[in-house]
Amino acid sequence: MSPDDSCCRVCCRGLYSCYWRHPSERKRRHACCWFSVVTLVSLLTLCWMYICLVTFNDREDVNWKGFTLLKLWVNWFMVLIIISAVLTSYCILLLLFALFQIALRERLDLHCLHKILLFFGVLFITFGVTGISLQWQKEWPTVLLSLQATAPFLQMGGVGALTLLSWLVFQGFHRAHRVGSKILIAVAFVVVSAAIFLCPLLIHSPCLIELNELPPKPNLIGHRGAPMLAPENTMMSFRRSVACNVMAFETDVQLSKDRVPFLMHDHDSGLLMRTTDVKEKFQGQDFSHSTNLTWEELQSLNAGDWFLKTDPFRSASQLSAQEREAAKTQTIPSLLQLLDLAKQHNISVIFDLKNDNGSNDTADTVSTILRSGIAPGLVLWLPPAEREYVMGAAPGFIQVYNNISDMDEEGGNHLNVKYSTLNTTEIRELRRRNVSVNLWVVNERWLFSLLWCSGAGSVTTNACHLLQDMNQPDWTLGPGKYRMIWITVDLVSLLIMCTLFILQREGEATSSLEPERVVPLLAL
Repeated sequence: MSPDDSCCRVCCRGLYSCYWRHPSERKRRHACCWFSVVTLVSLLTLCWMYICLVTFNDREDVNWKGFTLLKLWVNWFMVLIIISAVLTSYCILLLLFALFQIALRERLDLHCLHKILLFFGVLFITFGVTGISLQWQKEWPTVLLSLQATAPFLQMGGVGALTLLSWLVFQGFHRAHRVGSKILIAVAFVVVSAAIFLCPLLIHSPCLIELNELPPKPNLIGHRGAPMLAPENTMMSFRRSVACNVMAFETDVQLSKDRVPFLMHDHDSGLLMRTTDVKEKFQGQDFSHSTNLTWEELQSLNAGDWFLKTDPFRSASQLSAQEREAAKTQTIPSLLQLLDLAKQHNISVIFDLKNDNGSNDTADTVSTILRSGIAPGLVLWLPPAEREYVMGAAPGFIQVYNNISDMDEEGGNHLNVKYSTLNTTEIRELRRRNVSVNLWVVNERWLFSLLWCSGAGSVTTNACHLLQDMNQPDWTLGPGKYRMIWITVDLVSLLIMCTLFILQREGEATSSLEPERVVPLLAL
């Protein structure tokens, strides 16, 4: 035995079983069961990590939920990502140590500390999945949607993993003494292999498309401006989004005590608390509703310092010293200020009307828009309340709907929905009907690429500065070319596995092994 082999043997045995000086002499009847548990938990953590990564696009929903409950703005989703990454790394390393021990023909004896940690890992994932199902169930469609972007590559990765691990399966097959065990191993391996090799037959992705059939790139709508580059819903944020060539500004409108429409997303009990210094300026006062403060009082609030202190998108470090100083002095803008900027750059405006108290809020907002002198065709009217009044008072406004049934009923052709509301087939069908589909909120490249291939007309985004530089989706592949690739990969894998099987069989027949080192793991 070489020194390197001895060192590797001791490290793997020590880290897995905590036997550093000598192998375990105990005969573990359930060694195979615990190895199966380690494998299963490792797969679960990988799946959970995948879920966390693909839902990263909606991380602000988790952070907002945490702020609503605790009144403390922390990047809770990043905390979740870090814990999940540590757990996944631990389980994968534990599985690798077990595989190395099997390769070195060491007896498996999982230490009780690892068993406890694996239990807590399963508990953590259970709580996570339950939390998504109960509080964040709208994210499950995102996970399914992501498979259309990742499935071709996951399948190839699965083929690679199956090929690498086949030596272990073949080893167990050749060492099994009972015919029943051999049949069980063979059937299980064939079924799993067939599922992995043939799953491309069930993969359907809008990005499996010829490049000349690719729809035009979706237009960008700045979600509260460019909130990764400046404090959200401030004039600095909207000016930064102009540089991203956005098609429209997206914002939220509320009315002050003296009936001035201003821009602010948070409302009800969270009004002004997250993005301004209202608690310091108006201590002990009630500011749970926009009409509790006058426009003059709202203008006195600082609406930018929070951005530098909390750094919600971990992007404040990218700002220059001059930009940081500008961010510190931002105030709450009025709707009229935004309309003037939109008019200057010929950019559309789309907004939600928060705390709508009926026709008065709608009427005051419409009156402000008409007084601004902006072209009516640049106003994308989204609030569903009092839509009939708006259509009569401002017939030039473009009516945008948040569901297909209302749009069809009123003969509209502009739809604004969450990106996971429609599947790719529905998006393509709406495009064929000449319906302009805007999907919110899209921040990640993979998601933007998928919606681009699907034919979305526009997306609302926090990351306009990142998406504007994309000249084509992250990947597109013609169906014929993809078919040739996965068949070739499958055939190469089969050839390698056949070679490994033959070599294993010949090696088992000719090698003379030390009895105490033989660990027929899969035959236990």
